[in-house]
Amino acid sequence: MLDDIYNRRILELAADIPRLGRLEAPDATATAHSKLCGSTVTIDIAFDGEKITDFAHEVRACALGQASSSVMARTVVGRTADEVRAVRETMRRMLKENGPAPDGVWDDLKVLEPVRDYKARHASTLLTFDAVVDALDQIESKRAA
Repeated sequence: MLDDIYNRRILELAADIPRLGRLEAPDATATAHSKLCGSTVTIDIAFDGEKITDFAHEVRACALGQASSSVMARTVVGRTADEVRAVRETMRRMLKENGPAPDGVWDDLKVLEPVRDYKARHASTLLTFDAVVDALDQIESKRAA
């Protein structure tokens, strides 16, 4: 059964995570942590008011957290806050409500569909999404103040 969630493609994504490290001057930084498994993702983003213009992250997570972080890093630059919030919600629904997987530019996330059957793995899979949305919320709060 665990072979489904630790399949070849997930392991490939986990082994090849782009944009590792930190940004020199991010517009926001956020950390998401799973108490259940101890996985942690810290992200930095640069945002021009419309789109994410740069991204970096430190990933200390299981293969599932690494795989979702890998897809995030490959896809997030050039995306709007609304797009990122929508893909986070799609991922949440996919895992927790048996919803459809993301598609389009986020299509690689379909590989994580089998995780829905392993509730204990949901949090680590969603860490990168939670962190990026937290960072976007910080930016919006600063701009509103």
